[in-house]
Amino acid sequence: MLSETFGNDGLIFLIAFLLLSGILAAKFSSRLGLPSLVLFIAVGMAIGSDGLGLVYFDNVAIAQFIGILALIMILFEGGLQTKWSTVRSVAVPSISLATAGVFFTALITGLAVHIILDVTWLEALLFGAIVGSTDAAAVFATLKERNIKAKMGATLEAESGTNDPMAVFLTLMFIELITNEQTGLWSLVPSFFWQMGIGLLLGLGIGKLASIAINKINLDSSGLYPVLAVSFALITYSVASLIDASGFLAVYVAALVIGNTELTYRYSIFQFNEGLAWTAQIIMFIILGLLAFPEQVFQLSNVFSGILISLVLIFIARPVAIFLSTIGMKYTIKEKTFLSWAGLRGAVPIVLATFPIVAGIENADTYFNIIFFVVLISALVQGSTISYVASKLGLMGPVKDTPHHSIELISIAQANAEMVQFQTNRDNAIVGKKLHEIDFPKKASISAIVRGDDLVTPYGDTEIQAGDFLYILVSKKYHSQLMKVLNKKNEQAK
Repeated sequence: MLSETFGNDGLIFLIAFLLLSGILAAKFSSRLGLPSLVLFIAVGMAIGSDGLGLVYFDNVAIAQFIGILALIMILFEGGLQTKWSTVRSVAVPSISLATAGVFFTALITGLAVHIILDVTWLEALLFGAIVGSTDAAAVFATLKERNIKAKMGATLEAESGTNDPMAVFLTLMFIELITNEQTGLWSLVPSFFWQMGIGLLLGLGIGKLASIAINKINLDSSGLYPVLAVSFALITYSVASLIDASGFLAVYVAALVIGNTELTYRYSIFQFNEGLAWTAQIIMFIILGLLAFPEQVFQLSNVFSGILISLVLIFIARPVAIFLSTIGMKYTIKEKTFLSWAGLRGAVPIVLATFPIVAGIENADTYFNIIFFVVLISALVQGSTISYVASKLGLMGPVKDTPHHSIELISIAQANAEMVQFQTNRDNAIVGKKLHEIDFPKKASISAIVRGDDLVTPYGDTEIQAGDFLYILVSKKYHSQLMKVLNKKNEQAK
């Protein structure tokens, strides 16, 4: 293993080097307009045996494990950050895209693969299933800093967060049909409904349990609350997988429940998981880059086949799947066109491409190399032009307003109090009012107001403005009462 090659000290230095390289890649990716996953993969390929030769890595099983673990962290963080009020309006189309959309994409792509690669129908459909889903890691990372309209962003994020189970099911189904001739297609259908249904129920149940535990357990250190949240993410996936349900779906749903519940140490949990998700992305894509050998990936035959399959996937399979899956739903032609273009492929297809290798399917290595190339094409072509296409279609939203400041608190668990951060908008009833006019709970006190780049000291005559970040110290007993005051809408907004 790597520790035998480098020694413990050398291995620690290598990990530090990879993380620093990933951070620099993320920094430059935003300036270059490229998805960060492209540069992460490039780092892995560059230091691999076909590049600088620093690391030789070809253990598919370990890469698969790292990929699954990283996807759990990424899905969990994505679910935490997703507002249910936004997702609720696009729940039906997102579910349709995550199921029927993946099926149609896999079917049409499989037809093209059957013709291009001259393989059996089952092998071609296996290939289509592997590339059939959009990737949560790619979509979350790409949309995070882009000002896409809320409806479009929510649809893409909800789709990518929930379509992995369908792709995993189809991939495993076709592997089973190829490796076991006694297996009948219809015998696998009940498994699909079990995976989806039980995965959804487990996510809802464990998400609710986790929310209660986080709020009720009085831990000695605030740093333990994010660790508690992550432990529930891992438990959710493992419990679901142990009973053959969809672990990825369960994790995303649990994160949605947790993220949309008022939590103690909410921002510590969110910030910790954001950093953890970035770390997972960096490690996962670099490992996948190491697993790919450029000499094999960029063979002329693989490049030619990959380009043809990419063209079919981007310009035929994905658009047809989008338009069929959203029939009768309130999406304009421009919105459907954008959804078609924004179907990014990323880590999930590469991780799924390792399944046929582990199963010992013939030509699995060739499939892996072509799928890897298809992912690169998708990330480079689609990922780098999402903002441009959205702008041309008139689907850009307002500039995202995020605070460029931070607030750190010493653990006040013994005092049974917490600091609440709240950003106002023009619909809030408290906007335009002076502090002494607002009926805050008796054990709530505004400690600071951040307005743009300025820190405003709160007084009784201080007027709340739209866009203000309020920092309010409140007793946990009065937290829900405070949130009702903060979230109350003004009469004109109703």
